[in-house]
Amino acid sequence: MTRIIAGFAGSRELKVPKSGTRPTSDRVREAIFSALEARDVIEGARVLDLFAGSGALALEALSRGALSVSMVEKNPQAGALLRTNADLIRNAGKLDALATRVVIASVASYLGNPSSELFDIVFIDPPYELSEEEVTHALELLIPHLAEDAEVVLERSTRTGLPALPAGLELDKSKAYGETTIHWISAV
Repeated sequence: MTRIIAGFAGSRELKVPKSGTRPTSDRVREAIFSALEARDVIEGARVLDLFAGSGALALEALSRGALSVSMVEKNPQAGALLRTNADLIRNAGKLDALATRVVIASVASYLGNPSSELFDIVFIDPPYELSEEEVTHALELLIPHLAEDAEVVLERSTRTGLPALPAGLELDKSKAYGETTIHWISAV
């Protein structure tokens, strides 16, 4: 069961695709959001969730005070569940329809399109089997979409080691939680 941990939608259950996604565990999400709250960056943030799956990361941020969330997922079935989950959380908070956006597209095609919207927090939780080259390419494409002082949270398998970061991004820290490692990245 995947659920929202805290905020106005705390304890609401999210629908999760039967296959093709690996939802971030409650333990790891709690650690991520504890760190984001300690940095005081969630309130009013514009959030981007790449490889969104169920949308648990973005919707947790929305429940905790983010201004808006955009979720990108290429799987159409997961995208349909994303829309259901977004509606559930948005309605729980009586938020405007503009508070959530679901984009059914590959991460590369979404990031490859110019946009005037800049994001304050970006969650990147790709399938563990996605190659490091593909992750690095997504990070390269992401740079023009980052607001000043943006926080990028990259979730990878502990076995993959440190990510190769393109110029313009630097690793702040990494922390392992069993099979999952969270990399905190900032724009420079």
